[in-house]
Amino acid sequence: MTDRSIQRPARSGAVLRTSVLLAVLIAVGSSGCARFGKMFKDEDADEGQPVEAIYEKASRSMKNGNWSGAEQSFKRLVAQYPYGPYTEQALIETAYAQYKAGKHEEAISSIDRFIRTYPTHRNIAYLYYLRGLVNSTRDAVFLQKVWSLDASRRDLATPMQAYNDFTIVTERYPNSRYAADARERMAKLRNMFARHELETALYYLRRDAYVAAAERARYLLDTYPQSEHQADAVATLAAAYTGLGNEALATSARNQLQQLAPNHPYLAGDWPDYPSNLRKLNPFAGEKSALDND
Repeated sequence: MTDRSIQRPARSGAVLRTSVLLAVLIAVGSSGCARFGKMFKDEDADEGQPVEAIYEKASRSMKNGNWSGAEQSFKRLVAQYPYGPYTEQALIETAYAQYKAGKHEEAISSIDRFIRTYPTHRNIAYLYYLRGLVNSTRDAVFLQKVWSLDASRRDLATPMQAYNDFTIVTERYPNSRYAADARERMAKLRNMFARHELETALYYLRRDAYVAAAERARYLLDTYPQSEHQADAVATLAAAYTGLGNEALATSARNQLQQLAPNHPYLAGDWPDYPSNLRKLNPFAGEKSALDND
């Protein structure tokens, strides 16, 4: 009798704990099913909707900066209505949404597919312009933004492609609304390319590779005339020719620099100002070149 009176509460407690556990599992399962159901419902929300309604929904997402939502809605529009003016515009907007979301590879793929499919589309100039924008920022990574790393020191393959894209806009579609901005962006890219050549020339100059430094400076002047680094290139020539002991060419370069930029620090003996070795050993100092003025 005593044994049974002791054992019953134990069995009753176990049953109670089991019941509570089952209730919790059922509640969690129901909640999970509800969430999954809502997710599937959201995915199918555009199913069977008129093309105008889907397009309007996607456009609202774009206005609100919901690039991922806009991309998904535009893709569903294209899947349900593969032909027509809404579809063509949705393909364009998809590429733009991908660009704004930082999905550069996907944006380039969408743009190239559109250009192949609609090579004579009325908005084709915009597609080349957009491809230029994507390629301009394609290699921009988090550390570049945080540490302000110099883009001219990075691989220039995609900026070169961006330059080619903007060139297409300015040469094939000179009267388009995107041509003027494309020209401005081309000028900025040329300055980047010129700085890349100048940085290389200064690298050679610091290591007493005077012939290589002079060749790079001359290439800059010939390839990117009127760039913002023209005076620095002439100063590099003067320094390289001085290092080579060719006083005639050095004097000619100095005279040219005097006419081009009479206040250039090279003429006062204060250029190039290379970063110290101590600074280069500091991983938190950020990048600095002889072209930077602190």
